[in-house]
Parts: sequence; C-alpha cells; structure tokens
Amino acid sequence: MSAITTQINGEILLVGFTDSKILDSQRIEQVGRELQAAVPQAIHKKMLLVFRGVSFMSSAMITKLVMLNKGCKAQGVTLKFCEVSPNVMEVFKITKLNKIFDIQESEEKAVASFDKKGWFG
Repeated sequence: MSAITTQINGEILLVGFTDSKILDSQRIEQVGRELQAAVPQAIHKKMLLVFRGVSFMSSAMITKLVMLNKGCKAQGVTLKFCEVSPNVMEVFKITKLNKIFDIQESEEKAVASFDKKGWFG
C-alpha cells in the first residue's frame, strides 16, 4: 500500500499521507522514497504536503522531511506544509524546523500563498 497520495490542484502538487502515525522504520523509508519520487511530478515547481490526519511522526520521519526540503530546493521546487497537528508542530518548534519549513494553517491558505509574491517577486 502506498504511504502517500498525490493529486494536482491547478499548478500545485498536493501530497497527503495515508498513515496517522508515521513511526515504523520500514514505513518511514517507504514514505521517504515516495516523497522523493513525487518531487519531479511537481511540474510547476509547487509542492504542498498536507498533514491532515497525521498525529505523530518519529524523528526519523522528520529527517526525511529535511531531506525532501533539500531535494526540492535543489530542483527549484517550492515546498510548503499545511494542516500540521499540534503534536507534530510542537516537534517542528522544538527542532526549530518551523523556521525552515513554510508551514501554513490550512490547505486553502497554503494554496493561496503560492501566488503571493515576496518583496522582489
């Protein structure tokens, strides 16, 4: 069974998780592989990880997210996260990854944020 789901919403590749708890090392490896394989599918260079339903993840899974972030940057893909549960958000805050990852409150806000231009955009 696949560990992630993918769908296209306009120009954005939406990626969801099929597990509510991502703790098992074999499953984490599978999630990591599937996430990396999904990056080239983001043909408009926009990828959104939707954490809806994910309540826990191990530190090994966090490592996979950091690697995904690096992979996306290397390929010029903008990566954003949304609907992160309070438990997972707490881990991101403790590890200061909330400063590295672009985390949006809802899928709707995250989708809209892709179109916002920065200072020099």
